[in-house]
Amino acid sequence: MNFNTIQLMKRILLPLMFLASCSGRISQNQDLHQAKDLTAMNIFSSNIEGPAFDKSGRLYVVNYQRDGTVGKVLPNNEMGIFLELPSGSTANSIQFNSKGEMLMADFTGHNILKADMNTKAITAWVHDERFNQPNDLCINSRDQVFASDPNWKEQTGQLWRADPNGSLHLLESGMGTTNGICLSPDERTLYVNESIQLKVWQYDVDNAGNISNKKLFASFTDHGLDGMKCDKQGNLYITRYGKGAIAVFSPAGKLLREVPLTGKNCSNLVFGGEQGKTVYVTLQDRKGLEYFVNDITGK
Repeated sequence: MNFNTIQLMKRILLPLMFLASCSGRISQNQDLHQAKDLTAMNIFSSNIEGPAFDKSGRLYVVNYQRDGTVGKVLPNNEMGIFLELPSGSTANSIQFNSKGEMLMADFTGHNILKADMNTKAITAWVHDERFNQPNDLCINSRDQVFASDPNWKEQTGQLWRADPNGSLHLLESGMGTTNGICLSPDERTLYVNESIQLKVWQYDVDNAGNISNKKLFASFTDHGLDGMKCDKQGNLYITRYGKGAIAVFSPAGKLLREVPLTGKNCSNLVFGGEQGKTVYVTLQDRKGLEYFVNDITGK
């Protein structure tokens, strides 16, 4: 086997080996909806949040070791620092746009940051003094970013949309503590929760990214609400902060199940893995990640 052939095989096999180590292996011979530890615990700060996969299947999580960093999950589910954010910035959420750039809600710097994945150069893509503290992000196929923006002290919140050119649009103010935010698979419905008020709202979304027809989707009587994601069938997965469970709702608002976790303060989740059926959850009390195998692929 010549040198060129060996190098070609490495380029093909190494990404597959990474996916197998991070997702394929753990998806085998495991019962559905049974949470397990993915990483070691007590290796993140108490602000662990924002798990997201890039197009190559690499998992990133904010605030590894300390606030102001972005960690990357390495083979064998070990961690390494991928980014150091500018002084004064702390990320809370990650999304990737169609160009593969990393977008981050910077809640201490009042920004939506953008990082070049090759050069690791970080810029303030959107900055506005009207931001309380950008908390969670979701993005559609047109690279429009929707952002929750709570004011925890006043127990209020706002909802924004940033268009691909960086222009910012206030969609709603006077809300409760807006936190988790998620689009349905067809991008026609936007879900936003209010952590303290324990409510989940849904909006219709038009082709321009404007929202209307606000409706109460679900409400709770205890614990908190944090990050949310949808599966391919449109079911909504809600982190129940303080309860240590993922609540799964049908698109009609019916509670289908709750997936119990080891940790209590679950802050966000993301679908990934070889078949997109592994759910990775960040735990702020345990300062690490858990995962479980799901029966439906993420959207």
